[in-house]
Amino acid sequence: MSRKSNRVISEDLSISDAQKVFVRKHWLKQRRIRIYQIIILIAFIAIWEIGTRIKLIDSFIFSSPSIITRTFYEMVSNGQIFYHIGITLFETFISFFLVNAIGILMAIILWWNDSLSKILEPYLIVLNSLPKSALAPVFIVWLGNNMKTIIVAAISVAVFGSIITLFTEFKSVEEDKIKLIYTLGGKKPDVLFKVIIPANIPSIISLMKVNIGLSLVGVIIGEFLAAKAGLGYLIIYGSQVFKLDWVILSIVVLCIVATGLYKLLGIFEKKFSRY
Repeated sequence: MSRKSNRVISEDLSISDAQKVFVRKHWLKQRRIRIYQIIILIAFIAIWEIGTRIKLIDSFIFSSPSIITRTFYEMVSNGQIFYHIGITLFETFISFFLVNAIGILMAIILWWNDSLSKILEPYLIVLNSLPKSALAPVFIVWLGNNMKTIIVAAISVAVFGSIITLFTEFKSVEEDKIKLIYTLGGKKPDVLFKVIIPANIPSIISLMKVNIGLSLVGVIIGEFLAAKAGLGYLIIYGSQVFKLDWVILSIVVLCIVATGLYKLLGIFEKKFSRY
C-alpha cells in the first residue's frame, strides 16, 4: 500500500477538531458533576459532625461521622463487621442468582404457552403488588428461623416483577423477525434462541441491575425477622440494646454495598455492550 493511501486512511480515522471539542466538553461536564457530588457529600458529613459537636443534633440518637468511624475501626479489629457483611452478601448473591434464573425460566414458559400466560397473569400481578414484608412472618412459620427464610423473602421481593417485565419484553419483539424465522423453516425453539433471547439481552442485563438492589432489600427484610447475623440483624440488635452507632454504621455500610453492587453490574453491562 502506498504512502498516499496510508495518509488518506489515517486522516479518515483521525478525530476532527469539532469532535475533540465535543469530547473535551463532555469530559469537563462529567468531571464537574463528580466534583459537585463530592462537595455535597463532604458538606453533609461536615454539617452532621459539627451539628453533633455543638449539640444541635443528639449524637446518641443520630450518632456522628467520628463516632461511626471509631465504631467501624473497633468492629474491623475484631472482624465482626466483615462477618456480618459477608453473610448479607452471601444471601444477596444467592437470592440474586435465583431471582434471575426463575424470572428468565418463567418468562420463557409463559411466552411459550400463551394459554398458561393468560391464566397466570392476574395472579402474578396480585403477587407482585402484595407488600412482601407481610409475607416474611409467614415464611418464618413455614421454613423456620434460618437462612432459607431470608433467601425466600428476598426472592419474593423481586421475582414476580422480573417475570412480568421479561415476559412483556419477550412479547414486544418485532413480529417481522419471528415471521422470518418461520418463513425460513424454523421452529419455535429457533425463534426463542435466535430472536427472542438475543433481542432481550440488554433488557435482561438492565433488569439484573434492578434485581441486585431488590435482592439486597429483600435480604435485609428477612434479616430483620429471621437472622442471627448480617447487617439487617445488626440494625435490629443495635436498636434493641440502644447501640445506635451500630445501627447508623450498618446503614452506611448498606449504602456502600448497594452502590458497589450496582456499579459492578454497570461495569459488566458496559463490557458486554462492546461485544
